[in-house]
Amino acid sequence: MPLFTYKARNTRGEAIEGRLEAGSADLVASQLASNGMTPVDITEFQESDDTWTELKEKLTARKPDLDDLILLSRQMYSLLKAGVPIIRAITGLAENTRNPVLVKVLRDLNSQLESGRQLSVALNQHPKVFSSLFVSMIQVGETTGRVDEAFLQLSRYLESEKEIRDRIKSALRYPLTVIGFVAVAITIMNIYVIPQFANLFKSFKAELPIPTQILMATSDFFVNYGTFMLVALVGLSFGLFRYVKTENGRLMWDRFKLRIPYVGSIVTRATLARFSRAFALSLRAGVPLTQALNVVSLAVDNHFIGKHVREMRTGVERGDTLTRTANATELFTPLVLQMLAVGEETGQVDELLIEVADFYEREVDYDLKRLSSAIEPVMIVLIGAMVLVLALGIFLPMWELVDAVKHG
Repeated sequence: MPLFTYKARNTRGEAIEGRLEAGSADLVASQLASNGMTPVDITEFQESDDTWTELKEKLTARKPDLDDLILLSRQMYSLLKAGVPIIRAITGLAENTRNPVLVKVLRDLNSQLESGRQLSVALNQHPKVFSSLFVSMIQVGETTGRVDEAFLQLSRYLESEKEIRDRIKSALRYPLTVIGFVAVAITIMNIYVIPQFANLFKSFKAELPIPTQILMATSDFFVNYGTFMLVALVGLSFGLFRYVKTENGRLMWDRFKLRIPYVGSIVTRATLARFSRAFALSLRAGVPLTQALNVVSLAVDNHFIGKHVREMRTGVERGDTLTRTANATELFTPLVLQMLAVGEETGQVDELLIEVADFYEREVDYDLKRLSSAIEPVMIVLIGAMVLVLALGIFLPMWELVDAVKHG
């Protein structure tokens, strides 16, 4: 569909410029008039033939992140709450959004809405930007006539999700940085520093201590096979990256993340908090139970847990209770199972799951604050052991040389 640039004036006489996708210039004029604007000039936009510019735009294009979706949801809620028509609201956001990928998505949404499609159907055409949970919530909002409330609930859920992710990244930043610097230091020592001492030690023509032999053997391996190690490391990383993109690879990786000592416990509880909040949000919005389980299985961002959630949906479809199917997965903690059982008895599953999510988020926050202090002793021991081997390997032969000189 062609893209048109337009100049128009609003009801206050202010000049407005923008772009719209439409079948013809007349349709653009009709849309502007329906939005309360008077068209002044409408011109079909001609794509640039500058290959470098197009390549630069593709390379710098950034997928909309949680911040973009939170801001979009908040703005849509405010505009719809104020009574602004949805097409006009999306048109305004497309003109003011800075992310070029999101701008294209919003223009496509606008085009689909003009052709008569529902917003949820249009959103579903962009699965890389809008999750199944996002689409399902908007679909429920359209059914109940409360699309604005759906955007408000989504913004709150996404803000909570972003907060948990930021905390995990912040807690892991320090140990990962230290490990990176240690790896660089070891590489430099083995390639440039130790070989200089090795030439000196070989001139002793004496048996070297075991720590020195270990250092020299390690250094020789780095010097002789460093290129092959680098190629193997790059190849292995690329292979693992491609494997994780597959269904089985992602399943194994997500399962492995839950079993990492100490960190796995934090990831598990953060994922259960995400499950509880997303499930409660879906039920509170009126999404049917089986459909909610299917949506949540994709929203937890963990294929291993998502697989068990889909098994719960299968059990519910067979007639089992929600608590019994959750217990059969052997995944959920007694707290979640107890809350589900009480919620089924009282008909307040959503309320109790919100409490579960709050509880897990508090636990995750507490453990993340302690993560650095828990990792620091391990890091100190590893660095201390590395320094000890390095010191013994270098200084023991030098001490022996000094003793030999004294007795000589």
